[in-house]
Amino acid sequence: MDGIPCILFWAKRITIKFKNQTWLDLTDEAIGQKATVDAGNSNCSEESAMLSLKFGDAENPRGLDIRFALTSYKLSIQRWFSLHRVEVIFNNSIQATFNATGIYAPSSYSYHCQRVSSLQPHDALLPSDTNDMSSLWEVTFVDFQIQGFPIKGGQFAKARDCTSSFSPAILIGLATSLLLLLVLAYALHMLIYLRYLDRHYDPIASPAHFPQLTAQDAVEEKELLRSQGAECYELRSQQICKIYV
Repeated sequence: MDGIPCILFWAKRITIKFKNQTWLDLTDEAIGQKATVDAGNSNCSEESAMLSLKFGDAENPRGLDIRFALTSYKLSIQRWFSLHRVEVIFNNSIQATFNATGIYAPSSYSYHCQRVSSLQPHDALLPSDTNDMSSLWEVTFVDFQIQGFPIKGGQFAKARDCTSSFSPAILIGLATSLLLLLVLAYALHMLIYLRYLDRHYDPIASPAHFPQLTAQDAVEEKELLRSQGAECYELRSQQICKIYV
């Protein structure tokens, strides 16, 4: 637009497959000095852009076109760009549409991902549309990088990578570390508490104490009973007997 590039695209490898056919590698036709791809149908404006890569000279299938639709929007005080969708056109007919709204970055950055694919086992960043035909196509980009709209100096800006700072592996590691820290803190607390008890509460055995009765109390508390060689004392509610044989 006005002689300034509004889309930069790079991929180390571009492969596509229809149904159970052999994977078709389009890398050489799209990237490099010998590229034969036709980007003449691309267009650009302030709010949207379309990058069209037509592989008319590809061996099979012929007339294949891959289009990247980008949008620009303002969020808060910063502008962002988003890869809205990726389309596969064959024989001038849209065969597959892949939603790519998860691919976005600030306009001052580029977006990079080691693998962008429609394959489900790889956490697809290109989920297929509801169209039944889309599920028949598989598209994969290796070392994918794209940037939309103001391109300063004709080169990629600093990349925003698709690898999240809080990926599942990192989250599991953080949770495990937190659990270990809690166990360690609890063990340290118990150790300090036990040492405190040992210092301030020394065990002291309390001796058993039996108060002695005075002579007057003994007379009042016991009554001598003698019967058939037995000497018994009745203490309140208990009987203590001495039997002589």
